[in-house]
Amino acid sequence: MSARSPSRCLAAHLTRRTAVGGLLSAPFAGMAAAAREAAPPGWPARPLQLVVPWPAGGATDLALRVLAEEAARLLGQSVVVHNRPGASGTLVVPVLKSSPADGLTVGQLALPVLRHALMNKVPWDPLVDLSPILQVASTGFGLLVAANSPWRSVADMLAWARQHPGALMVGSNGVGTTPHLAMADLFKTQGLEYTHVPFKGTSEQMLALANGTLMAGVNSTGFAPWVEQGRLRLLAVFSAQRNPRWPQVPTMKELGYAQMVFNSPWGLVAPAGTPAGVVARLHEVFKAAMHTPRHLAELERFEQEPAYLDTEAYRQALLHARQQEQALLARMKLLAAP
Repeated sequence: MSARSPSRCLAAHLTRRTAVGGLLSAPFAGMAAAAREAAPPGWPARPLQLVVPWPAGGATDLALRVLAEEAARLLGQSVVVHNRPGASGTLVVPVLKSSPADGLTVGQLALPVLRHALMNKVPWDPLVDLSPILQVASTGFGLLVAANSPWRSVADMLAWARQHPGALMVGSNGVGTTPHLAMADLFKTQGLEYTHVPFKGTSEQMLALANGTLMAGVNSTGFAPWVEQGRLRLLAVFSAQRNPRWPQVPTMKELGYAQMVFNSPWGLVAPAGTPAGVVARLHEVFKAAMHTPRHLAELERFEQEPAYLDTEAYRQALLHARQQEQALLARMKLLAAP
């Protein structure tokens, strides 16, 4: 797939500062009014299902498996992980939309889901068909090549791309994801062409990089073990400051690409209509689970940062994020036709 019309999209780190008031509108309407409901006695009577929209073995999958185990211990019921990879992490929405609103099926929601629904005509709306539970963490991104690559800097890679128009194969974790659009913007600003190679998740992209079938890749910080094992070389990170784990690696910003600051928060959601009391119980359990030493250590292992927001703050942050994405995509002429 050739990235001949690249463009940029901001993946802002959603914090309480972005969860501004006054944003609660049609999406999620009526949920706050039901907040006094309680979970039914004996809930949950059956194991929970946790939908992970990425392949097994990737950084987010592994973190969510630890989170599920910690939550199960607190719930007294198993939390079973179901991987539904593909479509840039968006398959979680139709799965939850078709599931009973009883709180027994929950899923991981990543920021690109909001973007995908604005860029494409889809039979679902993440802000209508889902009930937010809590925000959990935020991931950063890096630009990587194989350890034996001749490119030792971003400038080396771009120089090669300039000499070989369209021949550079760069991977991401899916069409329309933050890594995809970040690289599209980079090549557009440089007047260069490249070939975009989408993957279903981090682990398969890292393997393709390490074995030489992919020339470069941008992905979330699940790449950390691959870099530390000496299988991949990290050319740059997309954070605002250098990562203390790799202090010698520059940021894209300091290399002269001021717009190249990206990260992506994620959280847990349930089907729309899930009783507020059940959502409150899910929030209570997963909040405790996400702050356990074991889960925090798993996030740290893959350079993900805890980014907790409670149910209401997460709801507002998602609404705010959609407004930002809609404005940016409109300027880029990437919104789906009405």
